[in-house]
Amino acid sequence: MDFEDFIISPGNFKTESWQIGRGITKQIKEDSIVLLFVSDYRGAGGDAEVQNFAGVRKEFYKLSQLDFEIPMVDLGDLVSGKSVQDSHYILQEVLSVCHSMRAIPVVIGGSNDFAFSLFSVLNLHTKSINYTQISNTISLQQGEMINEHTFLSKIFGAKDFGIKNYHHLGYQKHLNEVDSVRLIKEVEFDIIRLAEMMNSTEKTEPFFRKADLVTVNCDAIESFGEPISMNPQVNGLNRREICAYMKEIGLSENLKSVGIFNYNIYSDNQLNHQLLAQMIWYLTEGINIQRSHPKERQYEIFYVLVDERQYAFKRDTFSNLWYFGDDENIENCIPCSRKDFDEAKKGWLNTRLTKF
Repeated sequence: MDFEDFIISPGNFKTESWQIGRGITKQIKEDSIVLLFVSDYRGAGGDAEVQNFAGVRKEFYKLSQLDFEIPMVDLGDLVSGKSVQDSHYILQEVLSVCHSMRAIPVVIGGSNDFAFSLFSVLNLHTKSINYTQISNTISLQQGEMINEHTFLSKIFGAKDFGIKNYHHLGYQKHLNEVDSVRLIKEVEFDIIRLAEMMNSTEKTEPFFRKADLVTVNCDAIESFGEPISMNPQVNGLNRREICAYMKEIGLSENLKSVGIFNYNIYSDNQLNHQLLAQMIWYLTEGINIQRSHPKERQYEIFYVLVDERQYAFKRDTFSNLWYFGDDENIENCIPCSRKDFDEAKKGWLNTRLTKF
């Protein structure tokens, strides 16, 4: 498919042989990672004029390519449609081509509502989607127009959408409406507070392990000085933490689509450009590591008694990751942490593990 009518090809940047930019191409390849930059911020109160992502690209292209083997593609900048709905339609056309070629699209920029397009297209290719979102807010507002406040209710409310699990990470109590949080919990989706994500990824890693789709709202990253997001907050994940989580996203065994939204493209701050570039780099590293893992795995099984009932935990001997359940098919077991196992030995079983 010819995208030149609605995608502006990226410029050329001088790079060294060891830098990741040297191997980046501009055409979608099978089994590749495809970067696509979006300038439509109308869903977050911004505008839709084409923005210059050259600062981010310059910082990303000069990072090391290490021993990455997965082809890297930079399609360019998506031209916004006359309406927000038009922009979603154009993006969905591009995403559909990516999925047909088993490529992982990484959509960068644009408002958080573009997660709806990522989910919509993925739903055509994958049923029973595991969706993990990092965002400081949960909004389930109703409305005909799609924006950052309504997109999640549209995902949950669509009859033809197959969502298996939804994990919402990084929410902050003081920023959220009580009813939205209560509703998410009533349907037994997972909500993880910011405090539970800080300092270590160990506790929340299981929420990424089987994710088909992961979106990151940059509003969940702390801002100082020049804001990094469209809705800047003084509290959030710090720079090291968000990069660590981007690597965990890349390590997902089922990853098919990624979005990084609400980035403040109006900022000229080089440090913000560096951080976004490094977030993309750590995501790329995680994907490359996951692809290098052996397909055949071995598991140790441990049985624990809790309230006179026996439960099984499994440990992957290669990755040292833990699962809950005794099904022979590991796909039917629930990703968990070593801490979940240790607490079960003490007699306390995480309720998340028994609700399925």
